[in-house]
Amino acid sequence: MTPACYGFSVIAKVIPGMEEHLYNNAKVMEKAIADDPETLSILKAHYLRWLTFTIKGDTYLMYQAIFDTDFDKYCEDASYLFGKTGIRATFEALEGWPTDYATNPSSIVKFFREHQCPSFLEYSEHPYVSCEEIRKALTLKASFSDMLDEMQ
Repeated sequence: MTPACYGFSVIAKVIPGMEEHLYNNAKVMEKAIADDPETLSILKAHYLRWLTFTIKGDTYLMYQAIFDTDFDKYCEDASYLFGKTGIRATFEALEGWPTDYATNPSSIVKFFREHQCPSFLEYSEHPYVSCEEIRKALTLKASFSDMLDEMQ
């Protein structure tokens, strides 16, 4: 048995002048999720995080993802998602991001592997529980709570 959760942290330099792209794309993603909360469900993500920081005057992006599928499958699903939704990748603002990312999952795998910063310690409170299992448990809890409310 292996843990349900996989993940990575990627750090890459932002192309000078593309900082605004990051924030504009975040708004596009927020709207896509507001319009369809299942937009990113293909990624089987527990957690996604984007942040910027500065080193010696240069802006970098760190992207962290925790998900239920393996690394290559996550990248393939991300490529499919970009192609299907038309959402431009935030990563277009990064030096070295492949131009064919929406049609070539292996290019995303290559970029993320080249820019991955392995962690030296990780912890998961629920390492063998998938997103789907969590959703089902929360649905069951809500149903049980509703049933108890009806009994009062």
